[in-house]
Amino acid sequence: VQLQASGGGQVQAGGSLRLSCVASGSVFTANHMGWYRQAPGKERELVATMDSGDVPDYADSVKDRFTISRDGAKNAVELQMNNLQPEDTAVYYCRAQGLLLSVSPADFWGKGTQVTVSS
Repeated sequence: VQLQASGGGQVQAGGSLRLSCVASGSVFTANHMGWYRQAPGKERELVATMDSGDVPDYADSVKDRFTISRDGAKNAVELQMNNLQPEDTAVYYCRAQGLLLSVSPADFWGKGTQVTVSS
């Protein structure tokens, strides 16, 4: 199972980016997908996640600016980021938690995509 993320880049403050992630592999069913980020010198933190019931969870710092969406049938998740600020600069990681062969719990991380916001 591989998580392929795309959509990172560099924008000016106030700009927007959209991150996408797909978990490949027919043996895996993702029940919980989301995005985390890690800025230089800081620990990795939750940005936004969504469970199988499409209930989102956001970090307080991104509420009202970021929107997470999920396609359960495709094991895909997207993050629309609006009004980006320099403090959003980080490497963003996709994460998928679910079941392999409908039996074994599994937890996968993508390689990360850089988001840079300039002032």
